[in-house]
Amino acid sequence: MRRSTLCRVFLLALCLILPGCVHRIHVMPLPTGVPSTTIPRTLQVTLSPIAMEGPDHRPGITLLDWSHRDLMMPIVDYLRQRGTFASVSLEAGDLSLHIATKLVLSSRRGLYHYRVMLEADMGAASQLIKTYLVEQAAVGSSVRWVTASDRRPIEAALQSALDDLMGKIETDRLLYLNHVTQPPS
Repeated sequence: MRRSTLCRVFLLALCLILPGCVHRIHVMPLPTGVPSTTIPRTLQVTLSPIAMEGPDHRPGITLLDWSHRDLMMPIVDYLRQRGTFASVSLEAGDLSLHIATKLVLSSRRGLYHYRVMLEADMGAASQLIKTYLVEQAAVGSSVRWVTASDRRPIEAALQSALDDLMGKIETDRLLYLNHVTQPPS
């Protein structure tokens, strides 16, 4: 009887502890400034599934759960707030922006490092116009006890990467003004 009680207590403790080992990431990156220029076109945003390296393969690093929706909506909100395009949505637009996101988590010199890489394809209709690759990093704390210890540096790296990406797109403004979606025949 005593052994079965210990087993039950152990299983209960395991059930309570394991969900706490997964940090669910919800970020809200905000533009750090106004756009250098605007592009009077509508933009459709699509995202590939998030690729992660490190959090689920390295010993001692707590698992991360960063869902597709928890990345998609903050990116759409960021782009809307930045105001570079006439409108931003998940529906078809004059231009399309497809973003592939990769998060790399590593531990160096006693601190956790978070690197966000964005590969973005900008196109009109089914034609690729230009590809962008940006990478930004942020340093976190030496421990990852709570979700916020992951969320803050991930959000900072993502925000910097989005600022960098949009700065490059805004620099190429004339490229996107010259591509107009042709109506179907």
